[in-house]
Amino acid sequence: MLKGLGGLGDMAKMMKAAQEMQTKMATLQSELENTVVVGESGAGLVKARCTAKGELTGLDIDPSIFNPDEKEVVEDLILAAIKDAQGKAQQKSQQEMEKLTSEMGLPAGMNIPGL
Repeated sequence: MLKGLGGLGDMAKMMKAAQEMQTKMATLQSELENTVVVGESGAGLVKARCTAKGELTGLDIDPSIFNPDEKEVVEDLILAAIKDAQGKAQQKSQQEMEKLTSEMGLPAGMNIPGL
């Protein structure tokens, strides 16, 4: 009588795995929002902080670079620090995603929406 229900057990396993993955993804999202990376330029004269999700949260600029004649240099250093921080954020996010997919037995490089 229950012979034809074999596929339902597999479906239940898939649903449980999907729910587990959703929970782990939510946890990872939260961790990425709370992980801070720092990018810098000008040998540390300009530092940019952002979350591992790439949201810029702060700048630290050494006052020694404030010379009105070098405005463009300061602007370039700020942009370079921000780009460095965002690059590190992307790298951190990718590393954490690869770790999660590996733990779940998913193929490497699998693109999961939302990250």
